[in-house]
Amino acid sequence: MATMFKGLADKNRMKIMLALATEGELCVCDTSNILGASIASTSHHLRYLRKLGLAKYRKEGKLVFYSLDDSHIKDIVTLASDHQHELTVRDNTN
Repeated sequence: MATMFKGLADKNRMKIMLALATEGELCVCDTSNILGASIASTSHHLRYLRKLGLAKYRKEGKLVFYSLDDSHIKDIVTLASDHQHELTVRDNTN
């Protein structure tokens, strides 16, 4: 479990996971645009997430599409995002 959270601890990887949780499936080029990073860097992050079992992929011609591995991963990412939002709101009201 620690390895999974280590994978999510990176800001870019968490941004990717949130995008996949929202969109369902994204190609590497669209994910790269969301991150504002190079395709090479984005591909590296996506491969790492796949290696950890957090994301899966499928190929369609030359395009590679990534999605979250299962609904449990989406739940974890969504709950973490919701929690962070609540903390931000709470901190801004104090």
